Amino acid sequence: MALRITVIGTGYLGATHAAAMAELGFEVLGLDVVPEKIETLARGEVPMYEPGLEELLRKHVAGIEGSTGRLRFTTSWEEVGEFGDVHFVCVNTPQKHGEYACDMSYVDSAFASLAPHLRRPALVVGKSTVPVGSAARLAKVLTELAPAGKDVELAWNPEFLREGFAVQDTLHPDRIVVGVAGERGEKLLREVYATPVGEGSPFVVADYPTAELVKTAANSFLATKISFINAMAEVCEAADGDVVKLAEAIGHDDRIGKKFLRAGVGFGGGCLPKDIRAFMARAGELGADEALTFLREVDSINMRRRTHMVELAREAVGGGFLGRRVAVLGATFKPDSDDVRDSPALNVAGQIHLQGGQVTVHDPKGIANARRLFPTLAYADTALEACRGAHVVLHLTEWGEYRQLDPAVVGAVVADRHVIDGRNALDAAAWRAAGWTFRALGRPKA
Repeated sequence: MALRITVIGTGYLGATHAAAMAELGFEVLGLDVVPEKIETLARGEVPMYEPGLEELLRKHVAGIEGSTGRLRFTTSWEEVGEFGDVHFVCVNTPQKHGEYACDMSYVDSAFASLAPHLRRPALVVGKSTVPVGSAARLAKVLTELAPAGKDVELAWNPEFLREGFAVQDTLHPDRIVVGVAGERGEKLLREVYATPVGEGSPFVVADYPTAELVKTAANSFLATKISFINAMAEVCEAADGDVVKLAEAIGHDDRIGKKFLRAGVGFGGGCLPKDIRAFMARAGELGADEALTFLREVDSINMRRRTHMVELAREAVGGGFLGRRVAVLGATFKPDSDDVRDSPALNVAGQIHLQGGQVTVHDPKGIANARRLFPTLAYADTALEACRGAHVVLHLTEWGEYRQLDPAVVGAVVADRHVIDGRNALDAAAWRAAGWTFRALGRPKA
């Protein structure tokens, strides 16, 4: 009999995982405690922007004409318990308010709600990013609360999704990591992931602590690499060097590689910032805080880039923002997403607004979310409209359409031709040829 899968939590991670499991051929039941989410997904709609996800949903959601019908949604824990052989827990683990530590309340609640309905052998699989040590504790919760007792096993299977590539990363992962306590958990997960493993995705079997550490270790390494090149940008500005050429040169070294070496306003989003902070907090609890003290500087460098962008913008408009119009191109923390969580672009826009600047923001997908977070900023429907009357234009999210802007056309609508490239992605020569004063982080002024 084919495995039946449930996905608990239908946010960004859960909705993508549920659709992908249906694509792999499984019968899938998704659960959320928010009825509005379930209603939206049951119509084949997604509450966030992720390329390819809505099309995949509509291909499989039951009740949609032409769909496979393999994917349904519910708010009933009892239905989930009866339906599933493998239960994936995909709920959020945000940063605690006022602390570095991870908020485990959603994960704990999901396990406490699911366990009493597990009356037959089942595998519960955690996918949420959690502090190391959580899986061992939650395995005991399952054994104590589930009627099936020790026939309910736990595995930990961290996610490595990149926003903008989530569907691809789920269906064709660059690695699958599973933390298991026994052979049965490994066997079931090999069955779940048989298709990608058959296509060549590495399948790494580990214990609980190692599997929990993989995600935070990976994100800490990436954050360190980003902050390293941004630290080099600071040195390049002091020495009148060019961080783009520096990154190109060191990127040819195979030991270093070219990826994540683009200097700019730094990283944001819902993963890297909170994951490295939670990692530091957990290391402190374990008595290993000195091992991760370098992450404090990684975080500090990252936040300094935002402040530096504000300083460059202030300099460009003559030393003060009062009475000055500032165009901000980009609101999301990265392109191909509508996610504005801890967005460097919005942080910079907000700082300038608080200092008296008249800020107008444009983003291809993130305006609605940005407006909810920063309702006092002005927003424009097009990049050109955002730039109208601006004394300085800030390029802060690397959307493709911004690289295609015609500097002469933009120059015709601004008050002053000053542009600051916070992502080192614009063609400096083309903008300067059109009469713009062009600045970019870590690059010579001219």
